Amino acid sequence: MNPKASLVIGILCISFSPILVKLGDAPAITSGFYRIFIAWLCLAPYCIAKRSLKIGRNELLIAVAGGIVFGADIAVWNISLLKISATVSTLLANLAPLWVGLLSFLIFKKRSGALFWIGTIVSILGMVVLVGYQNILALKFNAGILLALLASFLYAIYIMITRGILQRISTLTFMFYNMLGASIFLLIINQLQHNSLFNYPAKAWLCLLGLGLICQLTGWLTINNTLRHLASTKVSIALLSQTVIACFWATILLHEKLEINEIIGSIIVLGGIAVTFLKRNQSNKIVN
Repeated sequence: MNPKASLVIGILCISFSPILVKLGDAPAITSGFYRIFIAWLCLAPYCIAKRSLKIGRNELLIAVAGGIVFGADIAVWNISLLKISATVSTLLANLAPLWVGLLSFLIFKKRSGALFWIGTIVSILGMVVLVGYQNILALKFNAGILLALLASFLYAIYIMITRGILQRISTLTFMFYNMLGASIFLLIINQLQHNSLFNYPAKAWLCLLGLGLICQLTGWLTINNTLRHLASTKVSIALLSQTVIACFWATILLHEKLEINEIIGSIIVLGGIAVTFLKRNQSNKIVN
């Protein structure tokens, strides 16, 4: 498939995720479990038939550990989606690149350019506008906003854990063990919370199937395919458009309306995130 067409398909697929979580009647963590488990069930037979399961011990540990963190990320984000608007939750969940840059600086002493810090400051200002400075001064935070921020932090941890592993093993092998680890983790959490895995109406099952087949399987397979052909910085910037598309779906399908401060704050945050990617993109051009 043409990599640009593959990217468009991937973005459209993952943009449905917050909508399907809200439309379904299943608990947030159960939705997360089925999203990953259904995709793994479809991928597993192909991997077995193609004998794509061979993996080293270190790579296996990284894939499974990454899967556990990814499962936690999806679970926390899903809970956030049930507490605040799909647009705001999706936007805040996309702050992961900022966390990656900050963690790389604090842990590995990796220097970030001026544009990264400018983008970070702009994004923080956007969040202040979105949340409201009065609420920040009074330490009044919506639980959904805090959970969305936690989800973005967890995804940043996932990125740092799995960084570079696809250079050593195939995408399908990685996804097999990664989603297996996430599925087992979320299954355990569901059991601890005594969530039912079966007693749901047809509407909920359709949403769960959509999460697994459209958002997780098709969405991430097409995006991973794109990453093999296009620069990761360009793909990362393009992925920010999922917030805008999710906002469109939320307006049409969920009848959500954003306050003026949420609209302005969201635009500022998106601009700040884009600036941090532009720094990396410019660096790539200089190196090349």
